[in-house]
Amino acid sequence: MSTLFSSFNLRSITFRNRIFVSPMCQYSSHDGLSTDWHLVHLGSRAVGGAGMVMAEATAVSPEGRISPGDSGLWSDTHAEAFAPIARFIKEQGAVAGIQLAHAGRKGSCSLPWLGGGPLGPEASGWQPLAPSAEPFDVGHPVPLAVTLAEMNEIEAQFRAAAGRALAAGFQVIELHMAHGYLLHEFLSPLVNQRQDEYGGTLENRLRFPLRVARAMREEWPEKLPFFVRISATDWVAHGWDVDQSVILARQLKAIGVDLIDCSSGFAVPDEPVPFGPGFQVPFAAKIRAEAGIASGAVGFITEPAQAEQIVATGQADVVLLGRQMLRDPYWPLHAAKALHADVPWPNQYLRAKKS
Repeated sequence: MSTLFSSFNLRSITFRNRIFVSPMCQYSSHDGLSTDWHLVHLGSRAVGGAGMVMAEATAVSPEGRISPGDSGLWSDTHAEAFAPIARFIKEQGAVAGIQLAHAGRKGSCSLPWLGGGPLGPEASGWQPLAPSAEPFDVGHPVPLAVTLAEMNEIEAQFRAAAGRALAAGFQVIELHMAHGYLLHEFLSPLVNQRQDEYGGTLENRLRFPLRVARAMREEWPEKLPFFVRISATDWVAHGWDVDQSVILARQLKAIGVDLIDCSSGFAVPDEPVPFGPGFQVPFAAKIRAEAGIASGAVGFITEPAQAEQIVATGQADVVLLGRQMLRDPYWPLHAAKALHADVPWPNQYLRAKKS
């Protein structure tokens, strides 16, 4: 029996297998509204056999976007645009998830294929926000340090977005605390230079991210799972690290978070990240063991035997695939064949199952 293709239960949800599609920005929304691109992109991965399909980092406010092409969930109209996508994912037997995010000081950038550089007011850019008035890199705008009133507003925006995700038909929400975006900026001492109760000590740096997580858990139905993606380390001395991540994970578990999605890096430019196959798996293993919470492994997971080994040995409960799913939307079906697991195929594709 393949562990990778065994079912996985969290709260009232049963995932048909342990292969999840990682949230990946498509930069193809219009005023935050999802399009036919998202239906085909996400829907094809559900047809391809994934246990869960997670929609991309979706901004809780217009100024929370990375780029003008980011998806959003700051109005009921945005929820209505997502509804047919969530419905189609579920009709294919996958669980529909969505990641909610605020880009912080890394917002107001052009699309990656247009250079990805910061957009000024003359190019319809907007003013980024951050814990402290420190730019991400040379050439990037100086963000405004968020006030306590703005923090209250952002917390309310995350709460409202969670409610809209439910209205759209999603079954899992994930809070983005990784990759140098707003909540990771609060966590990382490399970025957070505040002198109030939200900066300095670990307890203070945790305070606002935990507030947001608590608000979302209160809004999200108890019967449905709640994930958090973290950067387990900044890969820089005196930055955020895996031991602090374990402490964070324990507190998130106490709030009612069900799974920690373990990524890393991108708080500051030019981090010495040791990219390679499975390089982030040890973070998922440590958090799972020491925080006593389900974990997801992500990053350079490309081969069926590799994914099987990660979950079969208890290093993580699930794997989240990104680029490999872009290369092959049907990777789960191909992996099942490689691992001799008999899994259902869409009826429309049955003629190809044995070829």
